[in-house]
Amino acid sequence: MNIDDNTNLGINIKWMVQIVVGVGAAVTLYFTIMSALNKLEIDTMRHNQEIDLNSEFRIKWPRGEMGSLPDDAEQNLRLNHVERDVEQLKVLVDELRQKDCD
Repeated sequence: MNIDDNTNLGINIKWMVQIVVGVGAAVTLYFTIMSALNKLEIDTMRHNQEIDLNSEFRIKWPRGEMGSLPDDAEQNLRLNHVERDVEQLKVLVDELRQKDCD
């Protein structure tokens, strides 16, 4: 058998279609898996960042380094008013004691 420029190769069309479909399926599967892996990596990075921020919050919040709640500010104002009232009552009680002793 001589192979030259005029040699014809008989390729079965059925096999050719199966090969093209198989390669297409393999490429689609590859890109689907790569997409899923990239999504998982991004999710992992986001979770790590959230964990770092939560750790920072967990440490700094009790120390008062990140501010306070509005309810805390209102409670502090009320406590200040109560402390002033108690001081005034102490002064009045002391005055009454002085009058009783005289």
